[in-house]
Amino acid sequence: MLQTAPQAMTGGSRRAAAQRLEAGRPYPLGTQFDGQGVNFALFSAHAERVLLCLFDAEGGQETARFALPERSGDIWHGYLPGLTPGQAYGYRVEGPYAPEHGHRFNPNKLLLDPYARRWLGQVGDHAALTGYDSAGGGDDTSFCSLDSAAYIPKALVWDPADYPLADHRLPPLAPSERRRPIYEAHVKGLTHCHPAIPDDQRGTYEALAHPAMLAHYKALSLGAIELLPVQAFADERALLRRGLTNYWGYNTLGFFALEPRYEGPAGPAGFQQAVRRLHRQGLRVILDVVYNHSAESDELGPTLSFRGLDNASYYRLQPDQPRAYINDTGCGNTLDLNHPQVLRLVLDSLRFWVQVMGVDGFRFDLAVCMGREGQGFRADSPVLSAIRQDPVLSQVILIAEPWDVGPGGYQLGSFPPDFAEWNDQYRDAMLRFWRGDQHAGQDLATGLLGSANRFDHSGRRPWSSVNFVTAHDGFTLADATRYAQRHNLANGEGNRDGHPMNHSDNFGVEGPSDDPAIQAARAQRQRNLLTSLVLAQGWPMLLAGDELGHSQGGNNNAYCQDNPTTWLDWQAADGDLLAFVQALLALREALPVLDQASFLHGQDVGQQALENVAWLAADGGAPDWQNDSLSSLGLLLRQPSDNALGADSLLCLFHRRPEPLRFALPKPPAGWQWHRLLDTSKPGAEAAHKTPVSGSSLKLPAASVTLLQLEPAPDAHRA
Repeated sequence: MLQTAPQAMTGGSRRAAAQRLEAGRPYPLGTQFDGQGVNFALFSAHAERVLLCLFDAEGGQETARFALPERSGDIWHGYLPGLTPGQAYGYRVEGPYAPEHGHRFNPNKLLLDPYARRWLGQVGDHAALTGYDSAGGGDDTSFCSLDSAAYIPKALVWDPADYPLADHRLPPLAPSERRRPIYEAHVKGLTHCHPAIPDDQRGTYEALAHPAMLAHYKALSLGAIELLPVQAFADERALLRRGLTNYWGYNTLGFFALEPRYEGPAGPAGFQQAVRRLHRQGLRVILDVVYNHSAESDELGPTLSFRGLDNASYYRLQPDQPRAYINDTGCGNTLDLNHPQVLRLVLDSLRFWVQVMGVDGFRFDLAVCMGREGQGFRADSPVLSAIRQDPVLSQVILIAEPWDVGPGGYQLGSFPPDFAEWNDQYRDAMLRFWRGDQHAGQDLATGLLGSANRFDHSGRRPWSSVNFVTAHDGFTLADATRYAQRHNLANGEGNRDGHPMNHSDNFGVEGPSDDPAIQAARAQRQRNLLTSLVLAQGWPMLLAGDELGHSQGGNNNAYCQDNPTTWLDWQAADGDLLAFVQALLALREALPVLDQASFLHGQDVGQQALENVAWLAADGGAPDWQNDSLSSLGLLLRQPSDNALGADSLLCLFHRRPEPLRFALPKPPAGWQWHRLLDTSKPGAEAAHKTPVSGSSLKLPAASVTLLQLEPAPDAHRA
């Protein structure tokens, strides 16, 4: 059944081909240059023979082919003397082509090394990429004899000098650092249109740490930059045929390789340089990583790497029908993370990004897949347990997206205590409260105290809840106040993609409006949502561009829009909104009471045995928690301190009604006075103008948030 492409070789290639591969070593996996030659090692449990194919410098012509001479357990390996870094290569693997038994070996398909550090070229769109005869209309049990080498990237032998251990690692994250927000951003979209960045650096790794960007991060009091996928990925055939690409990058193929399309003048080194410069500013770097599936899609997808290397080992297959994949990801396949060698791949990859590339942590896409055994989720699954006990990985930031699309796929609050989790219930509660939904006041209260109903167990901390009101997936902040419906026609899927339930509010007009009243109401809603995010216990996350007023025209699933839809327009930034966000985040940085170490349940603090949290109604009494229309709440927070009361006190007043409200204030102790720190009814930095408050009550503006702090009265200072 083996059919291969003809081999035309140059003189140098003939000399290489005349060499005999030595036995080599089974470790490390991938390639290793030792100064004299290159060792190759590859995992495949079910292969019958593994062929190493060398290519010319352009990657277009196969110049030599060798069978790896040794097999140690399930690792195939060989050593080629005289070979140097930069050599392009790929694999062809012989074995049974028996989809009904889970095997899809086809040596006509050139395969990428899963441990490759760098690629040459990109995945194309051609019938030769499928292991079955898609050109002839066959199903996935047919066999394709077309050679795929011309349409797939080639791996490059890497030079150890290019990948030294990072010399700029930051110490493990201190608890107080979680007071500062995570900033979720796309490498290209963040900087592609920034006028201060040189043209050749815009949209690249280098641009992430350009001085203009560093100044922006500092003005926002950020703690970490969370990057959408930068591990090398492939564009789906369906997108390419619609003239689109996978902009977000959640279609990983190379777990050790940087995505080449974001490289700038410095090449791959630009990423390491950017991380080093960010670290110098005290900023952490978190990578969004996708270890739940690969870019090979379902049984009708292309054969690019894992499928052709050992389909039955790398993927979870249907037990009663191994021809089909378990699809808990919704992306066609699910990696079998319980297999020892697949688990090894994940751990090796994570350690590489920490130890070599210098990153500070990971956000795991569809992380429930990492905890699946059979049909259920287990917090002590092999991969989650291995990460927690690993001496390197246990010290970095770990964030789970706590859902997938499989059975029992929603697991918010179920991950081990080492992990923080994206809290979409917090997002929905904030959007629903400010829109005026029923029972949203109670959900607001839950979210403001760190969603203890989900996370207060097993020694977990409030930072376990990563709070957000927007993320890459869904409406931007501006669009959440402009659109009631998704507008995703540009994606080419008939507006059927993207979540239909956005809890958004268009204020009576779908899309942009020239009405000053609507514009003002939308701007105030944005300030209210951002303030609700910043005043909550937990770890806040801000979507890049929200501080600028960025709109995607109502597209809530812009995964394939590599164009001005997703690129931030810095020159059109909303200056008032940016000034407000800067002032708001500076307040959070200055107020430790907003970032407490433990969940708040009314424990005593301070010298006067004050409770650390209390809820208030407008009349000064307790809120009516049975009222589904609860629309105004006061949250009184206290934290131990060195002042005369023994506690710092902060009062957060939330009022969503369209008319002002008189709110009774807790009586200050003798010698103390309430000061207003924030009023979201005012635009820009004016919202954070500090003023003393006199009297026993305060008139709250319509649809606003007011923040008060207890401070010594002027007379007390003089005394």
